[in-house]
Amino acid sequence: MTSIKLRQEFLNFFEKKEHKIVPSSSLLPADPTVLFTTAGMQQFKPYYLGEKSPYGLNVVSCQKCFRTSDIEEVGDQSHLTFIEMLGNFSFGGYFKEEAIKFAYELLISNFQLPISNLKVTVFGGDKEVSRDEESVKIWDKLGFSENKGNLSFVGREENFWGPTGEEGPCGPTTEIYFKNLELWNLVFNEYYQDRKRSLAPLEQKGVDTGMGLERLAMVVQNKPSVYETDLFEPIIKEIHEQKKYRGLTCVNLRSQRIIADHIKGAVFLISEGIFPSNVEQGYVLRRVLRKAIRYGKLLNLPRNFLIPLAQKVIEIYQDEYREVKSKETDILTVIQNEEEKFEKTLSQGLKQFEKITKAGDISGIDAFHLFDTYGFPLELTEELAKEKNITVDIKGFQEAFEKHREISRAGVKAKFGGIGKEATYEATRLHTATHLLHSALREILGSHVQQMGSDITPQRLRFDFSHSQKMTEEEIKKVEDLVNQKIKEDLEVKREEMDYQEAIKAGALAFFKEKYPEIVSVYSIDNFSKEICAGPHLRRTSELGIFKIIKEESCGAGIRRIRAILK
Repeated sequence: MTSIKLRQEFLNFFEKKEHKIVPSSSLLPADPTVLFTTAGMQQFKPYYLGEKSPYGLNVVSCQKCFRTSDIEEVGDQSHLTFIEMLGNFSFGGYFKEEAIKFAYELLISNFQLPISNLKVTVFGGDKEVSRDEESVKIWDKLGFSENKGNLSFVGREENFWGPTGEEGPCGPTTEIYFKNLELWNLVFNEYYQDRKRSLAPLEQKGVDTGMGLERLAMVVQNKPSVYETDLFEPIIKEIHEQKKYRGLTCVNLRSQRIIADHIKGAVFLISEGIFPSNVEQGYVLRRVLRKAIRYGKLLNLPRNFLIPLAQKVIEIYQDEYREVKSKETDILTVIQNEEEKFEKTLSQGLKQFEKITKAGDISGIDAFHLFDTYGFPLELTEELAKEKNITVDIKGFQEAFEKHREISRAGVKAKFGGIGKEATYEATRLHTATHLLHSALREILGSHVQQMGSDITPQRLRFDFSHSQKMTEEEIKKVEDLVNQKIKEDLEVKREEMDYQEAIKAGALAFFKEKYPEIVSVYSIDNFSKEICAGPHLRRTSELGIFKIIKEESCGAGIRRIRAILK
């Protein structure tokens, strides 16, 4: 069965079992404590806590996920960064018996996996939570037991899942293995874990399962690794088309796999409006792209080799995830820009690396300098250091990096919390105008637009935002006209204090999530703009006067800059 058929068969199976098929949510979660969507249950998290599900009690999905936890394992038989997580979920509709029987039926009857190759694990219990005897009894009826050697007990580290983020639903799991490959994880949400890691029973029990489509394809298609399945084969084949090396060794086999995984992850991250940067999601994107480029150099691949690989990724997924096709131009532009940028910094950085290593081991400050100035990810510095048999001060690098983050946060506070309590009237006008500009850009250009920076003087505002193309004259005029329309409407600028999570649920924009306190100020301008912000605003938009864009320009890969004034 092709991956397309496997994906559809999974969804159809549960639809027939009275589950509602729910589309994948974004890779960018609403939960501020995590960078990416890493599990299918994340979009359903509120429904395990008593909030009514608009989809009913039972749902099924194929969720886009991006995980960095196993990034160092990428290139082996089964580990990846980007995966599609197949999952069925129940919010009080059914529990362990139905979940286990559904999984058994689908694997044995529909996917025709031989039962002799299946093994299961069950939570063995600890001081806080007792052994999962209920699951043991259910599996026993299906032919799995400790005596037969196809059921074993495992501790909390392996068989107790969750929560996603710092707190939330969690519970014991039972896992299904195929020839020692972990295939399907069935989570039984029975507890709520708070930020102090204390457990309390949930009023409503729930089911949350996850099976990677890539691993399922590997098993059903009888392949030795996920990289031989039809989800990767076209990408690997394209690498072979470009190769200039001879033979096939373990080293370049792993290099091919890392490149294939990382370019796939990059395509999906960029399709979500993420751009390479030195912080948060942008840093992860830059890291996977530059690591792919580095391994491409090890294989002696040609310049811009990532572009045809990205096109293969888009070709594989364009029917299932239409955003990768609709944003193809943006995706290829960002990748090409980053590849060209890294080519320049790589050659300069290698010269600096040689100078630094003449004295021996690399200090944390020097490693951070390579990162901050030349774009060297820490792992690249480590890799080059290994080739020279020298070490890198990892702790020193992390300390330097954290110091850099603190300085950046202070700058963000000054720019986004805009201007302080003693701000001038003119600066306050301009700061209020950035809220209108931000919303206008998102309405005219699309919701991928994110505020990337801001600076205000008494004379003008400067606003940086994510967008991969130069704005047309027509787009600039539309944005300008929309802002002036909202000014003329004399809208009230309303301030509310609320819990951060409540603000996010209410639709308030917040792109620097880690800096916000629990209680935040939310400024709303009618139904047009809603942002979390710390600093002074006018009471009505009519006080702004006339808004005029004086310049639109690039200020980095995938980032545009607008300079504007108020007359």
